[in-house]
Amino acid sequence: MSSDRVLVVIGRTRHKMVVAELQEAVKRGARFIELRLDFLSKAVDFKRLSPLKQCPWVATLRRPADGGRYNGTEQERMMILRQAIVSGAFEWVDLETDIASTVPRFGPVKRIVSYHNTAETPANLEDVYANMLKQDADVYKVAVAAQSPEDVARVLTLQRTAPKPTVAFCMSDIGQPTRFLALKFGAPWIYAAFNKERGIAPGLPSFDEFRTTYPVKSIDADTKVFGVLGDPVGHSLSPLLHNHMYRKLGVNALYLPFRVPRGQLPNALRAYEQIPVHGYSVTIPHKEAAAGLARESEPNVQVTASANTLVRRDDGQFVAANTDFAAAIDSLKAHLAERAKEGPSAQLSQLSVLILGAGGAARSIAYALHREGAQITIASRTYERAQRLAEDVKCKAVDWHARHSISFDVLVNCTPVGMHPNVDESPCHFSVLKPGTTVFDTIYTPETTLLVREARARGCDTITGVDMFVRQAARQIELFTGLVPDVEAMRAIMRKALSPLTRAFEESDASGKPDAPRKGAPETDVEEE
Repeated sequence: MSSDRVLVVIGRTRHKMVVAELQEAVKRGARFIELRLDFLSKAVDFKRLSPLKQCPWVATLRRPADGGRYNGTEQERMMILRQAIVSGAFEWVDLETDIASTVPRFGPVKRIVSYHNTAETPANLEDVYANMLKQDADVYKVAVAAQSPEDVARVLTLQRTAPKPTVAFCMSDIGQPTRFLALKFGAPWIYAAFNKERGIAPGLPSFDEFRTTYPVKSIDADTKVFGVLGDPVGHSLSPLLHNHMYRKLGVNALYLPFRVPRGQLPNALRAYEQIPVHGYSVTIPHKEAAAGLARESEPNVQVTASANTLVRRDDGQFVAANTDFAAAIDSLKAHLAERAKEGPSAQLSQLSVLILGAGGAARSIAYALHREGAQITIASRTYERAQRLAEDVKCKAVDWHARHSISFDVLVNCTPVGMHPNVDESPCHFSVLKPGTTVFDTIYTPETTLLVREARARGCDTITGVDMFVRQAARQIELFTGLVPDVEAMRAIMRKALSPLTRAFEESDASGKPDAPRKGAPETDVEEE
């Protein structure tokens, strides 16, 4: 991995832990490190740190008003910054725009002039940046909080049109794509936390994510951008899976998580035209809205009024597709074919199915099962939605509280109940799980949900969300790139990502040791396969 494009941030309260993380960061490939001196609880010991130097360092001493932790006086802070500059340990120093003009250059130390706003993307951001450009800097840094897709668009415009070396990004989860897209639009580097658990800055990705999920080395002006739209999207393994497959297919592309709150989808699609995003996977709560916004739709979208995929045409308009439709039926048919090897075969048309939920995934699965002739009952926490879907599909709806009175051959969970982080929840009481029935949970994080675990314990056959997820993602990749991915390779990536070993990766070590690799990350390096 070309790690000089990633400035790895280390912030610990004790010198001992700074030393440990410095050594481990270099071992893992860090070639450019920022020391957050404001995290240290005692006076900075430059003599203790200097002998550990194996790559260029940036000295940063951030105030609370700028998202930092230094609690001394401003006079003391300025003195420490000057000591860092003359210590010989740092090639770079970060100076906030309001103090940069009061600190003269010294020797070869390069200067980052920075502006931080942890509350908003201010209305006068462009003026702030224009004034920064008048100051003496080698690189300009702009970090603000995004409240909407429009804020994200403004920051990306600033990055794209920057006349001097600039790193501009949004710190919030809505703005997280900007942390990666800065490289596409000319930033000399982007930031990553060596130890994500330290809470260095909102939305700051971990260094290991650049090894396992995001192809930093290959990002350039020609990189095509794809992503997943939803709320939440932080749990999604789509970026990991898609980015690995683009690498295997030889496609210069980057797949990012776009958190878009309910009701903001039209604004988001408009705001991200300038990137542009060439295709989206669409998840909760936007599947039905996506179907309505597309200029053109595949037949399954027209039938279900639900889309989980948007593909950008050459004219900038979107074509909507529903890859859930076929993926769900293919998963169920493959399962029935396996069962038929051990006993009597069954067709979907012979089965009664209880669907929990009435959102986009439930619509897709309900229509697909209806086409196969299954006997369907729908229960949703919002009865009106269940009733509406049942009328559309011409099946039966029951009140959520009556779901346990329904007999079924197949139970399909299309609700988010049981999804990470709420892994101790189940969408139904376990007493309804009878031996020989099939339980299909469309959740894939975690793969073995509480519902799946309890179903297996009670003699049920189970289908996890991973199989459906891989099938629908494979079709999305084909729609995005025109290339057919290796589905078995995709399953292998998902198995590794969800294995017990990797699921424990991101947990903080109580002993204070540096983090192990990121939870949910396969050992394979997305950069160096």
